[in-house]
Amino acid sequence: MTSFAPDSIVLNRRLPLWYQVSQSLRASILGRSPEAPLRLPTEEQLAAHYGVSVLTMRQALKELEEEGLISRHRRRGTFIEADSRPGTPVRLLGSVDAIVAQQSGMTAELLERARVPPPPAYAGHFPELAEVVTYHRLRCDERTGEPTNHVRNWVRPELAERIDDEDLLRWPMTKVLRDVVGVGISRITDTVQARLADPETARLLRVPLLSPILHYTGLTHDDAGRVLDVAVIHYRGDRFSFSVTLEAT
Repeated sequence: MTSFAPDSIVLNRRLPLWYQVSQSLRASILGRSPEAPLRLPTEEQLAAHYGVSVLTMRQALKELEEEGLISRHRRRGTFIEADSRPGTPVRLLGSVDAIVAQQSGMTAELLERARVPPPPAYAGHFPELAEVVTYHRLRCDERTGEPTNHVRNWVRPELAERIDDEDLLRWPMTKVLRDVVGVGISRITDTVQARLADPETARLLRVPLLSPILHYTGLTHDDAGRVLDVAVIHYRGDRFSFSVTLEAT
């Protein structure tokens, strides 16, 4: 039986290698075709594929095993858990590609696109603008169809003119702004809070009213320091966790 073939990536040496490898392998697993084999290559083969040490590869695989995406069996090998429903960790390690990887394995439905005044809570991020363009999307697990999160974006109108709705069904806004619109992104400021599901979130995510959710706010800045996009995402509390990795210096 042939083995699962992961995608290749260019590693950023300023970020933990195990994390980048685990996120790339995670995206490959969740984005695999239905007929793809469930058995992964050996640790040595994966390490050679990514250009990292076997120790780094083991740490990356341990991360995926703890998430429930894979199982490891002595003498038999490592296998993708085809029927698992892993919780998805929201991780903040400073990489735009890491943010994009969080949405792998999801489908999206565009619920709304409109020109509106900036919401009072975020108007201070667009001080010179009378209007912004808002997008509202619902994301679902592509395997089960189960809603996982819904996101609202408020984007500068001159950028929204260059955004195709179809792009937002395929990729997160961050990737669309960087790779499709072509703007320079200098940093993303993230805030995550625990909240209770309001009526809209409960309906969209199919969870009980006032059940726990993760409320994420992301501010995307360009090279001049302007806010390009404000994103507010409500994640199902039973499907996501929040994790931060701090590197000791």
